[in-house]
Amino acid sequence: MDNDFLYIIGPGTTTRAIMQRLGLSYTLLGVDAVYKKEVIGLDLGESELLKLINKEKAKLIITPIGGQGYIFGRGNQQLSPQVIRKVKRDNIIIIATYNKIVSLKGSPLLVDTGDLSLDRELNGYMQIVTNYHERTAYRVKF
Repeated sequence: MDNDFLYIIGPGTTTRAIMQRLGLSYTLLGVDAVYKKEVIGLDLGESELLKLINKEKAKLIITPIGGQGYIFGRGNQQLSPQVIRKVKRDNIIIIATYNKIVSLKGSPLLVDTGDLSLDRELNGYMQIVTNYHERTAYRVKF
């Protein structure tokens, strides 16, 4: 983790592994914030996230819902269109195990933010971190 960024950690067991590896507390189904390798917020809502993002450059670490492939719009509504836009597409880090990608059976990752314009911006190929120093390009659609 780069100390110059605030990291917003999305829900899920895959993101939990990062927090455990760093020895940090986390909420399995919530959205947490890490700055300079310290937890600065647990189970944050949209307004709390926006306040943090307004103070610091941010990156967002998310994982698709296993078997479904949603990265936005299911199980992480606090990652609102406003939050996603402030973070910016280039600062979204998608992580997924090889098994999670295989479980998608070639289906694309999905977004349903409730904002059609943002869904269109997220459409296309994005990098997925699959392991340490391993990435793959994967299609995202709405």
